[in-house]
Amino acid sequence: MEQLLFRHNRPGRAVTFAEYAGEGGFDALRKALRELSPDAVQQLVIDANLRGRGGAGFPTGKKWSFVPRDLPGPRWLICNCDEMEPGTYKDRVLLEANPYSLVEGMVLAAYAIGVRHAFIFIRRGYETAAANLRRAIVEAQEAGLLGENILGSGFSCDIDVHVSAGRYICGEETALMNALEGRRANPRAKPPFPAVKGLWGGPTVVNNVETLANIPAIVAHGPAWFKGLARIPEASGTKLFCISGHVRNTACFELPLGMPLGEIIDGPCGGMLPGREFKACIPGGASTPFFTKEHWGVPMDFDAVAKAGSRLGTGGIVVFDTDTCMVAATLNLISFYARESCGWCTPCREGLPYVRWILEEIEAGRGTKEHIAMLREHVQYLNYAFCPLAPGAMGPVEGLLRLFEDEIRQHILRKSCPFSNH
Repeated sequence: MEQLLFRHNRPGRAVTFAEYAGEGGFDALRKALRELSPDAVQQLVIDANLRGRGGAGFPTGKKWSFVPRDLPGPRWLICNCDEMEPGTYKDRVLLEANPYSLVEGMVLAAYAIGVRHAFIFIRRGYETAAANLRRAIVEAQEAGLLGENILGSGFSCDIDVHVSAGRYICGEETALMNALEGRRANPRAKPPFPAVKGLWGGPTVVNNVETLANIPAIVAHGPAWFKGLARIPEASGTKLFCISGHVRNTACFELPLGMPLGEIIDGPCGGMLPGREFKACIPGGASTPFFTKEHWGVPMDFDAVAKAGSRLGTGGIVVFDTDTCMVAATLNLISFYARESCGWCTPCREGLPYVRWILEEIEAGRGTKEHIAMLREHVQYLNYAFCPLAPGAMGPVEGLLRLFEDEIRQHILRKSCPFSNH
């Protein structure tokens, strides 16, 4: 399997600037600034069908195209590295191994959009990744690949690293912009959308680390090559899958988009732990509905996973064996989201703690049949929250009701949890 994002990786250490440059690093930037217009770079990304790797899967080039060309004042580019969703750690792994692909990708994106100043908004706990980025930025500046008049092209771009205050809501793009401006990290009403009025009132594009790190390879090799990396015709490129749970190999793997779920678990993951049997998994990070063995053949791509009833999200796959209590697993996830709610709107502020309480009652053996109906109501009602945090948080609850209602009823009938190992 051909590697795109991990091809420069070195065992046990980060790649150096000289090594990255010696293996074709920054060649895409040189090509773009010497041979391509900003519109041409944007068109390459559109033609490659690169979809956002931060969770939503929105087409990246299309997102760039929303930025008006005729508005006065500066435009902004923000890289979202506030990676706080349980089960997701791909951006950290990528940046600890190679910060240069992101730096090059950001300069290319800034060139395509017409941005003079860009920011990397990074999670507070990612100290090694932040240090790598700061070093990479200085090295790129010293090589004339960042800063004023890059490569004599007349295009200039600076990148700053901004450390997050550390809340999950900062991953929502408008809350992120508020945090970057020094305000309380609450989401903003849309419209206006960030592409028109974002950071400090200027047109703004927010892209994920993995998304931007794909840009150099697309510019260097072309859209057809990028599409050819995927396993199925509908998909494009590779994806970083973060594996955790009851499998032999828990790590971050770069795999072709469209690889079936079962092939990922039996292949790179090495199968289940000895003596364990697969029961379920979260296929795309903590905010996605569960998959079971019936989804073994689902191609892991945005549209295929959505058609099967979940979301590819960030590609964080958490695997559960048959001894796992799915009520307890869902309660664990909801407890995280209830804690991380910013409290801006009533459905999220009041609804998530109430869902957590219901699941606590069921898990403790105090549940009733009415609690099942209450959970179904909240799956519906929390869709009316101000931002995607609450609807996303209800993804595992919806999956629990749809796939494991029998386990919920066992808790209620037995007046205790039927699983004794947690």
